[in-house]
Amino acid sequence: MSVTGAKSAFRSGPVKWMALLGLLIASLWMPASAVTVSGLYSVEVPVAGSSPNELAVGYADGLARVFVRVSGSRDVLEREGVEPLLADAESLLLSYQYLRGESGDNRLRMAFGAVGVNRALASINAPVWGANRPLTLAWVAVEDRGTRTLITERSDDAGGVGQQVSAVWQRAFDQAARDRGLPMALPPARYAGDRELLSDLWGQFVNRLRGASDRIEHDVMALVRVNRSGGQWRAGWVFEGMAMDGGEESVTAQTPEALAQMVVNRWAERYANRYAVAAGEVGESPQVDIVLRGVSSLEDYGTISRVLEGLTPVVSVGASRVKGEQLTMRVAFSGELDQLKEYIALDPRFVELESKPVEQARTRPESGSSLESASEPAPEAGTDGAVATAAATPVENAPESAAESAADAGESAPADEESSMFSYQPVQVDEQEAEQAFESLYQVLYYRWQTAPAIGDDEGA
Repeated sequence: MSVTGAKSAFRSGPVKWMALLGLLIASLWMPASAVTVSGLYSVEVPVAGSSPNELAVGYADGLARVFVRVSGSRDVLEREGVEPLLADAESLLLSYQYLRGESGDNRLRMAFGAVGVNRALASINAPVWGANRPLTLAWVAVEDRGTRTLITERSDDAGGVGQQVSAVWQRAFDQAARDRGLPMALPPARYAGDRELLSDLWGQFVNRLRGASDRIEHDVMALVRVNRSGGQWRAGWVFEGMAMDGGEESVTAQTPEALAQMVVNRWAERYANRYAVAAGEVGESPQVDIVLRGVSSLEDYGTISRVLEGLTPVVSVGASRVKGEQLTMRVAFSGELDQLKEYIALDPRFVELESKPVEQARTRPESGSSLESASEPAPEAGTDGAVATAAATPVENAPESAAESAADAGESAPADEESSMFSYQPVQVDEQEAEQAFESLYQVLYYRWQTAPAIGDDEGA
């Protein structure tokens, strides 16, 4: 139900138009990187079967993983009050799919409600790390038996020992980044044979690496060197950018997979300590940024404001950024974000744009302009992208009884990789707005404003 009192401050008036003009004047900015992580609240876990008890275990396991990903810390699972939340995990489910493997490797794919999860974390006084997260460009060098290898993005060339070593470590960091919802990119494969660059990376000399990274989309650069030490793998790293600079940090582990997990865990917790929102700031009315393209006049702005204010879930509306014909509206809403999207979809003037994932180690445009953030469809699952790629695969609607639907699931439903639930989309912000963007809890919604005749008038839209 809408809250009309809260909306009144945003109705038409001189203050509103002056505020918009101020945004127009301030719309000249230099681009800064940030990405929105889609799929933070989706997870896939193995389950023993489809009985109510087995599904309940799967729900709790999935929610625990989402809690870690969204809070930014594994310590959240040790907080007082977390066990009752996990025991009631089904109440936070939006949808799920039971995947029956041919060899008994059954899996449960779930999507939890973002607002519900955030409020659950706040209820145990846990922080909430939002969907807009820094993109880390990881320069990783591995030394094994006297040979050093630069770990790069996926390559079609599977030959050579160096490529095989790179593939092992790439997969390890890929999985670790997916587990923690951490946007991460590796350098392009063309750098694999650059011995001078590799030498500078091993010595953690920043200048040459900074130059090589200039046209690769990223917020933070991590210089990582990995070697065997006392029968274990050791990783040491330093950061460059976003005031993350400091002395070398290090961890050790028995396997590449365990080492990559420990490294990424440390990175995620450091970012979350800086950007996660305190429990008291989660609030009862969540807010989301809606980016609209094709907004060419104050009349368009006024119409968009009136339409959004008239939607049932909307509590308040206000303009936050203007860049050319692109307008960003900040909307406070009630319920879940998917419900708001369903209401917006009823108006044909809002044409939803498929977000374009950030490709792994994608180069910046020559002109210095920011990347297109929502103009092309996401690639099909399986195409190379950032560490986690491809748009979310739709899952079945959660029924009143999860056990009933699980029992009816397909006999041999293919279990796609969990990476199919994730994509990273660029967020266009300037340096002054970057901190605010990183502290936003919800993913950005992208639409094109199409001033075609609509059913009904604006006020009733």
